[in-house]
Amino acid sequence: MEQFNELKDFILKLQDEANEFFIKNNKAAGLRLRKGLQDVKTMAQALRKESLEVEKTLGVKKRVQK
Repeated sequence: MEQFNELKDFILKLQDEANEFFIKNNKAAGLRLRKGLQDVKTMAQALRKESLEVEKTLGVKKRVQK
């Protein structure tokens, strides 16, 4: 859950860069935004991996889709 909260906080911080880029047309903010979005991707993948590991330890069975 800690990783999820970190991801959420990081995305909220990126909002300032998004505003700078889209509203004020600041090109440097666009670069920072794109780099931050790459970091979001990495963080999300790590969170996904952790959630799968927790599932395995809990013995959660996958649902069969019909």
